[in-house]
Amino acid sequence: MYAILQSRLEGLKAEAAEFARELVEVESLSLHEEQVAELVERKMRALGFHQVVRDGYGNVVGALLGRQATSTLALVTHLDTIAAAKDDPHPCRVEDGRLYGLGAADCKGGIAAQLYAAYLLKYSLLPLDGNLVVAATVAEENGLGLGVRGLMERTLPEMGLKPDHVILGEPTNLGLYYGHDGWMEMDIEVEGMNPFQVDDIARSIATDLGDAMGGPEAGGEDFVLSQHGRRQQGGVALASMRLARRLRRHGDEVGMLNQVTHEARQSARNSGAVEVAVQVRQDAQRLYTGRTAVARRVVSAWHIDPFDPLMTRARQALAAAGCASQPGKWELGRLGMGTAGSVLVNDFKIPTIGYGPGCEAQAHERGEFVELEKMYTAIYGTAAIAHCLIGIPVCGWTADEI
Repeated sequence: MYAILQSRLEGLKAEAAEFARELVEVESLSLHEEQVAELVERKMRALGFHQVVRDGYGNVVGALLGRQATSTLALVTHLDTIAAAKDDPHPCRVEDGRLYGLGAADCKGGIAAQLYAAYLLKYSLLPLDGNLVVAATVAEENGLGLGVRGLMERTLPEMGLKPDHVILGEPTNLGLYYGHDGWMEMDIEVEGMNPFQVDDIARSIATDLGDAMGGPEAGGEDFVLSQHGRRQQGGVALASMRLARRLRRHGDEVGMLNQVTHEARQSARNSGAVEVAVQVRQDAQRLYTGRTAVARRVVSAWHIDPFDPLMTRARQALAAAGCASQPGKWELGRLGMGTAGSVLVNDFKIPTIGYGPGCEAQAHERGEFVELEKMYTAIYGTAAIAHCLIGIPVCGWTADEI
């Protein structure tokens, strides 16, 4: 089986690299992914996916249907990118075996790898017992997973598909990743009749929260507090600030909100007629399709057991295919980052791992790139894992023996 995959991959490398280049060349800022969605949809149809859907959220979904459809594996990436810095235009180019450009590492190299991994299995005539879904989702770069939530709640059920496992194509540098920390943003508002008193209390709260939360820790942003507004409303003075905090474990959200509320109200306890309110920040986001969704700015920490059967089977498949499979977790050095794993594992209880060609350190950085050889390896490795999970055994081997 592996010789077949390797042989067929050789004939697809140039095509996959060109598709990845086309993806990077098309701008696809978060909530404005329509053009790149059209490109992915056309490619899926051209490669002969059995079902191709662009849903009401703007996600693009392609499915290869298995003979028995006893299980379903989903390969999930995202279409959107952050905005480039004004002094860093991220020109798209191929140089020294690297594809440069905005989104090359996060996550357009991953889109190309997952789409061509599915096609590699089809092109190699390796039969599938289960279904293979490739989904490129929208509105992921804000870390809130609006696109993948719509995919799981409506699109896949309407297609008659329910994933048993998910592989994220996010940048892992070809490691097998099984989770990451989370984060949340909170708005704190101080209200009173005396604007000078309100300002004093707001400053006191900011100082006390900074002391209580420990401030930024080495190695990344764990705590960010910014004062962002003062205003008068109907004769009442209002001062507001915004706090972002890293979450280490799933379920930390309630405790963190209670802690911040307690600290803020303690700071104002002797102030007289001043009210303090703390709430999770939320805002409405309009997808490129016109659909509007309200998003709470919370990303729950998530992980699966590093010895979960999905991780074990993936390691076995990669080892049998001659690929390295270093386990790890995403570091997410900046608050606001995340993956769809938070939604998939915590809300939908689907075992999820990450395996992609990009390097996390390149995500959102100047001169972002993905190494083409690693993208080819990701195509091959993803195809090997997929066949191990949902393929019909060949050469007398069972999936458990691969």
